Amino acid sequence: MKPISFEFFPPKTEEGVEKLRNTRKQLAQFHPEYFSVTFGAGGTTQEGTLNTVLEIQKEGLNAAPHLSCIGSTRESIRAIVDQYKANGIRQIVALRGDIPSGMGDFGEFRYANELVSFLREEYGDWFHIEVGAYPEFHPQAPSAEADIRNFVNKVKAGADTAITQYFFNADAYFRFVDEVMARGVTIPIVPGIMPIQNFSQLARFSEMCGAEIPRWLRLRLQAMGDDSASIRAFGLDFVTDLSDRLLGGGAPALHFYTLNAAGAVSTICQRLGY
Repeated sequence: MKPISFEFFPPKTEEGVEKLRNTRKQLAQFHPEYFSVTFGAGGTTQEGTLNTVLEIQKEGLNAAPHLSCIGSTRESIRAIVDQYKANGIRQIVALRGDIPSGMGDFGEFRYANELVSFLREEYGDWFHIEVGAYPEFHPQAPSAEADIRNFVNKVKAGADTAITQYFFNADAYFRFVDEVMARGVTIPIVPGIMPIQNFSQLARFSEMCGAEIPRWLRLRLQAMGDDSASIRAFGLDFVTDLSDRLLGGGAPALHFYTLNAAGAVSTICQRLGY
């Protein structure tokens, strides 16, 4: 079986912490390669990310903190990364991060490739560095060509692997991989998978991150209205088929956006044979 990984966000309440512990316990049965933990823009969830990562590690599981650099200085990034290294963390997901509204100072890093270069200069090969990829292009990219060029720059800076934003069109992933491979990229590009459980939530997320919901899929989901059971059942079938096609087409692994819940992700993994 090809590797899988699961992504969490740092919980903000004790109830959320306990829920995430239960989610991890359920998902650990699939023997993921690692669990990743997101990082708020400007380091707004920095402590939560560190605490969650260290707890995962104490459970004997591999943890990969996300690290966003926008609005940060080299010193502030070094202080965070030094903590990870001191605690034996060997994997980082290096991202630019979303620009918070009203931010006037971008800090000392404007692009993720600068963060990757910094990590390589400061820490050599200590960390396995993952970066983001956008098969349907970053919503703030001035053009498709500029976005592909930015991705290639991150790889050249020293990235080991990439995780994509989620998508619902497998052809967008395969085309993106072919295009960057033609430009000399050889690192694994792992598709990000988002379960479909709540249409209004999915539409909101997709609008923010630039993930396209194909017209036919949007209309099918809209037609189900408030029938949450039908939306979940249809979503499980669709996302399982999408994942199966990606694996069959050569995707090196799958990375699931769990939203800190195990139910739908567990069902999809079971259907795929994990």
